[in-house]
Amino acid sequence: MTARILDGNALAAEVRAQLAEKAAALKATQGVTPCLAVILVGEDPASQVYVRNKVAACEKAGFRSIKEVYPPNVEPVEVLAKIAQLNADPSVHGILVQLPLPKQFDADAVLEAISPEKDVDGFHAENVGALMQGNPRFIPCTPYGVMKMLESGNVPLKGAEAVIVGRSNIVGKPMAMLLLAQSCTVTVCHSQSKDLAFHTKRADILVAAVGRARMITGDMIKPGATVIDVGINRTPEGKLCGDVDFESAKEVAGLITPVPGGVGPMTITMLLANTLESAERTLK
Repeated sequence: MTARILDGNALAAEVRAQLAEKAAALKATQGVTPCLAVILVGEDPASQVYVRNKVAACEKAGFRSIKEVYPPNVEPVEVLAKIAQLNADPSVHGILVQLPLPKQFDADAVLEAISPEKDVDGFHAENVGALMQGNPRFIPCTPYGVMKMLESGNVPLKGAEAVIVGRSNIVGKPMAMLLLAQSCTVTVCHSQSKDLAFHTKRADILVAAVGRARMITGDMIKPGATVIDVGINRTPEGKLCGDVDFESAKEVAGLITPVPGGVGPMTITMLLANTLESAERTLK
């Protein structure tokens, strides 16, 4: 048996086309163009690529984008002042600060400075609490993308055993909340979990989000399981790979996401979805 591939590129293109249509209609009928402001501090190469991709996605979908770039030695007060300015600008619907930040920053304080109504990453404590209560304002983009992929693959969720490897605030924890909300039985594994394979072999849905290259191998997967690989790692040869050993896993799984071309494209897509939703809310 070879797993069916969940193609993130194809799904992202489909969803982005829908978002572009909605954005065009919003502009035509209400005179409102969804706008995302992105703040980049420092010269981290990966962060520069992520920001460039986010800005490009905005422009292609007919959104307006603002990019604010600061040197790595900038004083935090300057960035916080810019966030306050963007919070007060009614034409800006989403604000995103690219992480990681240089060491002089308190990242939590920066994220909390963003208005919860414009926190399209879903990282503000108020939005995290709303997600926990089952009434999210914004769903964090990567878990949101995973849920869209499960939906597109017609993966049964109610009563399914879901195992998440990784407990980060960005992926693992919100992923658990979203799957719980769909009546999955959820197990969250992490670096201190004993006998990881015991848990992963029980999973009808396995989400790997731990940041360790090819950590999940085929012999750790339940036959026919849906395997979602959130990891993005670079091998010594310079190639991208996920947290799942794709070659062995695809021979066991029923559905699997590749890296690259799986969850990654959906993350930016759902960022656009959150920004559009924020713009629509300003009209209510």
